[in-house]
Amino acid sequence: MAAAAQPTSPNEDRPLLQVEGLRKHFPAGSSRFRRNERFIHAVDDVNFTLGRGESLGLVGESGCGKTTTGKMLVRLIDPSDGHVIFDDGTGEPTDIATLRGRPLKEFRKHAQMIFQDPYESMNPRRTIFDTIAEPLQVQDIGTLVDRLDRVMEMLALVGLTPPRTFLFRYPHELSGGQRQRVAIARALIVEPSFVVADEPTSMLDVSVRTGVMQLMADLADGLGIGYLYITHDLAVARYMCSRIAVMYLGKIVEIGDTEEILRSPQHPYTQALLSAVPVPDPTVAREPVKIKGGVTTLINPPAQCRFYPRCPIADDYCETNDHPPLEHKGQEQEVACYKA
Repeated sequence: MAAAAQPTSPNEDRPLLQVEGLRKHFPAGSSRFRRNERFIHAVDDVNFTLGRGESLGLVGESGCGKTTTGKMLVRLIDPSDGHVIFDDGTGEPTDIATLRGRPLKEFRKHAQMIFQDPYESMNPRRTIFDTIAEPLQVQDIGTLVDRLDRVMEMLALVGLTPPRTFLFRYPHELSGGQRQRVAIARALIVEPSFVVADEPTSMLDVSVRTGVMQLMADLADGLGIGYLYITHDLAVARYMCSRIAVMYLGKIVEIGDTEEILRSPQHPYTQALLSAVPVPDPTVAREPVKIKGGVTTLINPPAQCRFYPRCPIADDYCETNDHPPLEHKGQEQEVACYKA
């Protein structure tokens, strides 16, 4: 499979993806007699950039908005507000948040998604060949013979060999690790420059996780693909990503170089996440971060810091001011905290 087209000057200095003020608000209940005024703020004013060939880890607890963010970036769901500027270096930058019709279909050649559950993301009545070749068929790429050759090439690339023995098997005949490799092959068959990977190893046995993670890392290096890697596991994020963005209740609260954040987390929530990671040494006792209370509701949340009700260092200033913006707090970190 040919490597993804490499950008040339002057486009090479621009990020692959630039996310500005991204929001997704879902109605919370409805009535035919009155206007709905209650909304779930699933993603609220998210901003970050992703470089070409870079892997950015989006980490946080369940329900914080990670998957919703990923789906908006590949336009599986429409954002409520904000911009997603996509620039793969082969044309003019495009705000994909506004795309409709044929331009949106064209964009899907450049951005794909790998879903969390390999058991649910495939049609059990379609063969492996049909599953992987479907994006080519939808985009009207190549003849049937061309598609067969491309599918066999992709099967070999993701380690399913010999390819011919997998072409006409069905998903139920494959193991979990093999199915996830098929899902990776399906995502890469159109040679995208951007892939959202939504916890692609969380449903796999521990014994096969490392192999799939190494495969994705190798493909990113070899094909120049930019990854948004969604995970709740900081160890996986460290292995896969050069940068980490920590998300809490729809907001990014800290973003920066992976090793810098893991070595010196600045936001109290990031510190709490790290304190929950077990240390493989029985002689080491990690002091837990004492956060308070429970998770705040996402229905019409107050303007104050989202972490304020649980924060161990919050004061009156945090209570009476809006959620803090991301600001540089260190060499390679941006933190949304007044007290960090």
